[in-house]
Amino acid sequence: MATLRVLYFASLRDVAGVESETVDHDGDLRALYLALQAKHGFALPVDRLRVAANGAFARWDDVAGEGAEVAFIPPVSGG
Repeated sequence: MATLRVLYFASLRDVAGVESETVDHDGDLRALYLALQAKHGFALPVDRLRVAANGAFARWDDVAGEGAEVAFIPPVSGG
């Protein structure tokens, strides 16, 4: 089981009510997001997000190691 720091941005931050949190997880990044989606009630499906680990874009089937910083990045609109 790895302890991870999860960062939330934009609408995910609004729904979670926090900018970040520390979680214990032992699966891939997809499973991590799905667990947090169930916990917080995120409406965005995985295919609408980008994921990063330790400051670099990652794949959903990557596994983050102990102490990793994971960021879920929703789509943004500009104008």
